[in-house]
Amino acid sequence: MSIEAGTLFVVAAPSGAGKSSLVNALLEREPTISLSISHTTRPPRVGELYGRHYYFVDRDAFEKQVAEGIFLEHAEVHGNLYGTSGTTVQALLAQGRDVLLEIDWQGAQQIRRSKPDCVSVFILPPSRAELERRLRGRGSDSAAVIERRLRNSREEIGHAHEFDFILINDVFSDALDDLQAIVRAVRQRSALQWRRHETLIAELVAP
Repeated sequence: MSIEAGTLFVVAAPSGAGKSSLVNALLEREPTISLSISHTTRPPRVGELYGRHYYFVDRDAFEKQVAEGIFLEHAEVHGNLYGTSGTTVQALLAQGRDVLLEIDWQGAQQIRRSKPDCVSVFILPPSRAELERRLRGRGSDSAAVIERRLRNSREEIGHAHEFDFILINDVFSDALDDLQAIVRAVRQRSALQWRRHETLIAELVAP
C-alpha cells in the first residue's frame, strides 16, 4: 500500500500578529505536523537557536544556495533574506507527514504556484494599534526596525485575500482553536479520506 503524501500548510502574517506563537502552540497540539525550518540572513534574537528556530547564514551563503536552486521559495523581508529548503519539504511530504511553512506573503505566492494544493492561512491582528503595541512590547527590535515593520504591514495585509483562510489573533486561545480547526478540517477532506480508506469504503458499500 502506497503512502499518501502529506499536506503542505502555509501560515503568513505581518510582524507582530502573533504568527510564531500560534504556530508553536499548534505544533504542541498537533505533533504529527512537521515545521519546516527556514534559512535566513537575519541575526538571531535572544534565545533563538540555529537549526531550531532558523538556519542563520550570511548573505553570500544564502545567495549561493539560491543560485544552486536549493529553495522552494525565497524572499527578502524587512531587509533580510528568508528561504525554505525544497529537498527537506519534499522528503517530509513523501513520508506522509503534514508540513507547515511559517513564511511571508511573497513566499506564499511562490509556494502556491509550485504547489497549488497547499493550504494557506493568513493571520491578522485585531487592530493597527494592537499590532504596534505588540511590536514595541517585544523589546527585540530598534525603533527604526519597528517603524519599517509597521510600514510594510500595510502591503502584507493587502495580500490577505489571496489566502485560503483568514483568522484574527485577538484572544490567543480562540485564534489557536481556529487554526487547529482548519488543520483538522483539511485532514477530513473527502478526496483525502476516500483514498486513505478505500478498503473500508468498499466493504461498507458492498451488497
